Amino acid sequence: MKLTQQIIFFGIVFTVYGLINFYIIRRGLSAIPDSYKSLFIYSVVFAAVSFIAGRILENVWISFVSEFLIWIGSFWIAIMFYLLLSILIIDLFRLVNFIVPIFPAFITENIQKSRQITALIVSVLVLITVAGGYINTKMIITKTYKIKIDKAAGELKKLNVVMASDLHLGAILGRSFLNNVVQKINALQPDIILLAGDIIDEDLAPVIKNNVGEELKLLKSKYGVYAITGNHEYIGGVEAACKYLADHKVNVLRDSTVMIDSSFYVVGREDRSIRQFSGGRRKDLKEIIGGIDKSYPLILMDHQPFGLNDALDNGIDLQLSGHTHNGQLWPLNYIVEKIYELAWGYKINRNTRYYVSCGVGGWGPPIRTGSRPEIINFKISFGAR
Repeated sequence: MKLTQQIIFFGIVFTVYGLINFYIIRRGLSAIPDSYKSLFIYSVVFAAVSFIAGRILENVWISFVSEFLIWIGSFWIAIMFYLLLSILIIDLFRLVNFIVPIFPAFITENIQKSRQITALIVSVLVLITVAGGYINTKMIITKTYKIKIDKAAGELKKLNVVMASDLHLGAILGRSFLNNVVQKINALQPDIILLAGDIIDEDLAPVIKNNVGEELKLLKSKYGVYAITGNHEYIGGVEAACKYLADHKVNVLRDSTVMIDSSFYVVGREDRSIRQFSGGRRKDLKEIIGGIDKSYPLILMDHQPFGLNDALDNGIDLQLSGHTHNGQLWPLNYIVEKIYELAWGYKINRNTRYYVSCGVGGWGPPIRTGSRPEIINFKISFGAR
């Protein structure tokens, strides 16, 4: 990404972020007693700045301090989001009441007390929601799909595929998280493991410091582990991320194909972020698979699920994607559903099957309220019609 683009992008992000926190402070001050107002302001400002400060600090000094700030800031992002949503709903009712009085007398007769009670209720509900969302991130589920691909796969009749996406390994999701994921994947006794992008979060440094990659080496499958780049590999530095994965027994496919056991192909596309962050160009799918025998089963990994017809037009049998997180924080899933043709789940279009995962990890806050973290198990059978 060019410097001017970075300045514009981060300028917009920080401006919006700052305005949201300013709005929360302004509305909160109307309900908080005078003796606690200074504490409230300082607390919100500290929480709001923590994530940014922690991310900057970890580039020069990875320590308990940087991790603490990132954790505080990450939780604040979720709290901030639900506070904003709650305040907007309250202000909407206030606007309606201004036009057509609907509030009962016990609210209007003591405005300050009503504000304090409302603030208390909102705070409790937000904290319960965030705490529940944090617990939910620990409750990884496995979904199983039985698929029949009407192609011969050499001598192979069945294939046990395990797919995961969006691990976002870094300061928040580290070695213990990955150990849990690895154990669940290995328990499925996969023939092949496919990781559909965003394996590494923005910064590789915490992954290296905590030796997270040693857990990747524990993944076990007959044909190995294959992965693709996601947008976060590009944000943090794609070459370093790919080298780290390769050094830890993960084969990264970058606009390339590999034939497995003379039976089927795995196709891996470069993430769309290649142009934005490096000025490069990812190959067209037709170009990538132009020299292979399409009579064999084709499994495609493409991190961002845009242009699904591309797979259909090129004879792909199964496309695996991630990226969307299904919004991660409810009700953002409704917005995500408007952006993507398939935001989450399984879909069949003629002979092409698609699965878009909501991810096993997540970005930013370790909170998930829109869906459960998931690992996908495809039990594929082959056979020409």
